[in-house]
Amino acid sequence: MGMIFENVTICDCSGERVASVRIEEGRIAEIAEQIAGDERVDASGKILLPALVDTNVRLKDGRLTGRHLVDLAKAARKGGVGTVVLSPESTPAVDDAISLEFVQNQRNGCEGARIETAIAATIDDERFSDIAILLKRGAVAPYMTTSISNHLAVRVAEYVKMFGGTLFCRAFDRNLSANGVMNEGAVAQRLGLVGIPALGEPVHVARMIEIAREFGIAIVFKSIASPRSIEMISAAKREGVDVRCEVSLHHLLKSDEACEGFNTVAKLDPPLQSESDVLRLREAFEAGAVDMLTLLHQPNSPVNKEVAFADAAYGCESISDALPLLYTKLVASGWISWERLITLCVREPARSIGRDAGMIGVGTTDVVLFDPQPVRMLEDRQSLYDGETLHGTVVKRFYNA
Repeated sequence: MGMIFENVTICDCSGERVASVRIEEGRIAEIAEQIAGDERVDASGKILLPALVDTNVRLKDGRLTGRHLVDLAKAARKGGVGTVVLSPESTPAVDDAISLEFVQNQRNGCEGARIETAIAATIDDERFSDIAILLKRGAVAPYMTTSISNHLAVRVAEYVKMFGGTLFCRAFDRNLSANGVMNEGAVAQRLGLVGIPALGEPVHVARMIEIAREFGIAIVFKSIASPRSIEMISAAKREGVDVRCEVSLHHLLKSDEACEGFNTVAKLDPPLQSESDVLRLREAFEAGAVDMLTLLHQPNSPVNKEVAFADAAYGCESISDALPLLYTKLVASGWISWERLITLCVREPARSIGRDAGMIGVGTTDVVLFDPQPVRMLEDRQSLYDGETLHGTVVKRFYNA
């Protein structure tokens, strides 16, 4: 008969409602005001929501190994994340059939999140990968950075137009950022560190918007940090260009002041922005200009982080605390509703990889039971939120294996 959760609050893209839910073998079998059965749990005050989807995730130290895939799946499950999409920027890069098959074979032994991967559209920024073949074999999206030439970018767009789907694009200027280690500005000057000009991102966003317009393709701009980039993406949307904007939670909450004291945990890619730009990012977020959120999970070993700032690796840990972080910072604070959180962290990222998610009904699988009541102090030296108070915990994730 499965397990019955009474008086649980169901949250999805349509809003909130209280009901009883019967779950059998990881799938919702019945939703009603009252359900008969013996295995009953009073879930008053608890939240049932779709498992999160994060399409911008990296492996520890950027290394593609079986152990790192297993660790990622476990961490994601703990944080309430049901699907992760790996960035192909790893060692080795996911840019051929061998590396793609490795991920697909290894994930069968991963208990936790379902691990998908984007595929690098180019190899070493100089020649094409077998985009069409790799998409047919299960890669969820082609991924490119704007460090490639205009000629290659146009050819990638032609492939995307031919085979459909969405292009994941990371916009930055390699020449401007080559020697920099954090955002260019007062904090970088005070610390004596080489800055990365904010101009690099919007320049390349503009270029890719025009390519999207010309070829009629869909582009998701990954981990946007510049308010000017969001302005241009929003304007292009109004003109009918199929472009969308992903922003990390960290860039909404933290500024480059987090780098004070040479705090290497705050060394992110893209870099944290100035306080004034963070305020503009928040305004854009509140206006609905951000389409999806990422935790920008990019963990590192201490040997790669606990070094001089200039030598430290980019990234921080976040996925194991994903749902408590998002709930604490966005929902419990009153900034957004559960409905919008699920749109940003489930429906839209799932849509970008051709999946339908975000609603809960009979037949739905991959849902999370979340208790918003527990309070704890986060203790993780590799987290930007180390020492901060978090609310809520993931009680259980239900999915059909």
